[in-house]
Amino acid sequence: MDPVWMDAGKLQLLVQRTMPFGKYKGRLLADLPGHYLNWFARTGFPSGELGALLALIHELDHNGLKSLLDPLRLP
Repeated sequence: MDPVWMDAGKLQLLVQRTMPFGKYKGRLLADLPGHYLNWFARTGFPSGELGALLALIHELDHNGLKSLLDPLRLP
């Protein structure tokens, strides 16, 4: 598995992409609540790029690093 967290482009996608389904459909991936990300971590992330991005935001959230995304957000 490629170290997705080392790709700045992936971090940018977290503040651009929205959740495509479920209770938080339409919310930016970077703004998903921790309990929702924890649920994915327990039950399994979706396959493909979405799953990789959710795993990345989960890791940032779990380690209290979501504020690193603030400079990437559009004004």
